[in-house]
Amino acid sequence: MTQTVPQITVACLDMAGTTVADDGSVLEAFEAAMAAVGIEPGGPGFAAADAIVRATMGQSKIEVFRRILGAEDRAQAANHAFEDTYAQSVRAGLVSPLPGAVETITALRAAGLRVCLATGFSPGIRDALLDALGWRPLIDLALSPADAGRGRPWPDLPLTALLRLRGGAVRELLVAGDTPSDVESGLRAGAGVVAGITTGASTGEELAAAGAPYVLDAVTGLVQLLGIGAHSRT
Repeated sequence: MTQTVPQITVACLDMAGTTVADDGSVLEAFEAAMAAVGIEPGGPGFAAADAIVRATMGQSKIEVFRRILGAEDRAQAANHAFEDTYAQSVRAGLVSPLPGAVETITALRAAGLRVCLATGFSPGIRDALLDALGWRPLIDLALSPADAGRGRPWPDLPLTALLRLRGGAVRELLVAGDTPSDVESGLRAGAGVVAGITTGASTGEELAAAGAPYVLDAVTGLVQLLGIGAHSRT
């Protein structure tokens, strides 16, 4: 049965894995973070930590470390190591736009939508990514969990985007991301469109199992899903 797509005014898009390719840098940074607190690949506790990391992709990184490590001092140490390692990857040019991401964001904005990029990264890492990609002029807003209250899978990020960008009702909100946490966040927010994107951490089956009403091969699929083109409706 064909689903009717509602009118959308605000699009809240994930970064790593959805609009940004990072050549495995996130997982490498997690390994460095675990090593910083004495959890080495193949050693005691690593397999359990790795399973949690993979199951919580897209969520606030400090919250993930708190879940794995318990003690706040160890979680903070791991988070610092993660951010340092990932920042090195950004400076080394190991991040790039996923194919069609820039064109998709441009088309959404040309069609009258306001676009927010949301992430589980800290504001510092988020801003480093935006600067490395030259994306600040491309978007209307960028949010990290620190800006919204709670990270995914809670609805705070997309709802904050809707409020700050002066969108309408929640049914006018679109949420797209590559993890079950992105999908759950959008569903909890009551977004009119929640799309799972298969260019990142999760398969289409995993995103569908998380409840994604739409599963797309790439973020570029949003243009066709919304029935828009490269020119403004206004």
